Amino acid sequence: MDSTVTMVGFGALVALLVLSSVVRMRKREAAAVAATKRAGLSTEGPRAQHPHIDVSHCIGCGACVDVCPEDVLAVIAGKAAIISAHKCIGHGLCAEICPVGAIEIVMANPSIAADLPRLSPQLETNVPGMFVVGELGGLALIKNAINQGRECIDTIAARVGQRRAPAGVHEVCIVGAGPGGISASLRSIEKKLSYVTLEQDEFGGTVAKFPRQKLVMTSPVELPVYGKFKKLQLSKEDLLKVWRKIHKETGLAIRTGEKVEKITKDDDGFFTVSTTRGRHRARHVILALGRRGSPRKLEIPGEELGKVMYSLLDAEAYEGAHILVVGGGDSAVETALGLAHQRGNTVTLSYRKAEFNRIKERNSQRLAEYVKAKKLTVALNSQPVEIREKSVVLEVAGKRRELPNDYVWVMAGSLPPNDFLKQIGVQLGSKDLTAEASAEARRTA
Repeated sequence: MDSTVTMVGFGALVALLVLSSVVRMRKREAAAVAATKRAGLSTEGPRAQHPHIDVSHCIGCGACVDVCPEDVLAVIAGKAAIISAHKCIGHGLCAEICPVGAIEIVMANPSIAADLPRLSPQLETNVPGMFVVGELGGLALIKNAINQGRECIDTIAARVGQRRAPAGVHEVCIVGAGPGGISASLRSIEKKLSYVTLEQDEFGGTVAKFPRQKLVMTSPVELPVYGKFKKLQLSKEDLLKVWRKIHKETGLAIRTGEKVEKITKDDDGFFTVSTTRGRHRARHVILALGRRGSPRKLEIPGEELGKVMYSLLDAEAYEGAHILVVGGGDSAVETALGLAHQRGNTVTLSYRKAEFNRIKERNSQRLAEYVKAKKLTVALNSQPVEIREKSVVLEVAGKRRELPNDYVWVMAGSLPPNDFLKQIGVQLGSKDLTAEASAEARRTA
C-alpha cells in the first residue's frame, strides 16, 4: 500500500513538473509571437544575413534560442523561428549548437538587400579580380571579416601560382584596415604576395571608432600569422591592443590617412588605384571598406557648427556639458549611455519614433535603468529643427522646445558607399551570385 501511495505521489510530482514546464514554454512562445507582431516582422526577412531553419529537421529543443546573444530566435509551435531578424549580425552560434544541424547562416533574399554587391562564392564582384569582404558584402561580425579576408588571399594565391606581377605592380591592393583588411594583409605576408593596404582613417578601421570600452562580440577564429583568436568577448581597447602588437611584430605595412578616390581596370588587365596621396597598381583588389560611408546628416540650420559630431571616440573627454544625441539605433543609445556616465553631463536622447524597436536587449535594459535613475532623458517623437551656439531647438510631438546645449552627436547611420561602388563598375543587388551558386549546387547534388 505504501509503495502504491509513493508511486502515485511520484507520478503527481512528475505531472506537476511537466505541466509547469509546458506553461512556461507556452508563455515564452506567446511572448515571442507578440514580439513578432509588435515588430511587424512576421513576413519581412532580415537584411543581408540570417539563420535559415530547416523546420523538417528542427526538434524544438531551444538550444539556438538560449545561445543567441541578440534575441533573434524563439521556439514557436514547437519549432525554432526568427522573431527579430533585423538584430542578426551573423554570429553563427545558433548553427554551431544545433544538435541536428537544422540551422545554417545564409544571405537574405536579394530583393531585401538590393544595395549589396553581387558576389560569387569566392567573394568576387562582377569585375574580375576585384573582391569584397566583411560588412560591405552583407556579413557583419569580426569573425566573418577575418575569415573572408584570409579566404580571398587564398583564392588569389591559388590563381597566381608561381606567376608573379611585374615590377611596379602589387599582387593585391587591400582597401581598408579593419578586421577584413588586416586579415588579408597578414595572409599576404604568409603567402609571400606583394601587397599594399590603404586606410582613409586610422589603423583598425571601423572598430577604432567604436565608443570607448564597447564590447566587441566574436567567436574563436584563425587570424593569419597570429594564430587562434579564442576570446568570445573583449573590449575595443583589448582588440586594438592585439592588432597593434601584431602590426609591430609582423612588420605589417598599412598606409593610413590615404583615401581611395578611384579604381580603374586598364587595358593590360591590372588595376590603377588612385588615392589622395598618389597611385598604386595591382593585379587584384580587395574592398574591405565596411558600410558606414558618409554619415547621414540632419540638414538643418546650425549643423555646420563645430560642436556637431557624428562619432564618439572618447566619452571621458566630455564632462559637465549639456549634450544632445540624435538617433534610435544601438550606436545612438550606446553614445548617450557613455556620455551620461560621465560626471556632470546632462544628456538628452532624441528619437523621431514612438519607441526603440531595433536595439539590443542589453542596451534597452541599460537605457531603462539610466532613465529611471534620472541620468538620461529620452525624448521620443522628437527631432531637432535648429542648432544654435548655446542651445538646440527640438520639435517634440509637434511643439518646439529650446534646450541648453554644448555638443550634439548625430548618430543617424551613414550612407553606404554605393555611389563609389557603381563608379568603379561593381554591380549591386539585382542578382545574388552566391545564392545562385548554392541553388545550382543543390540542383546537381
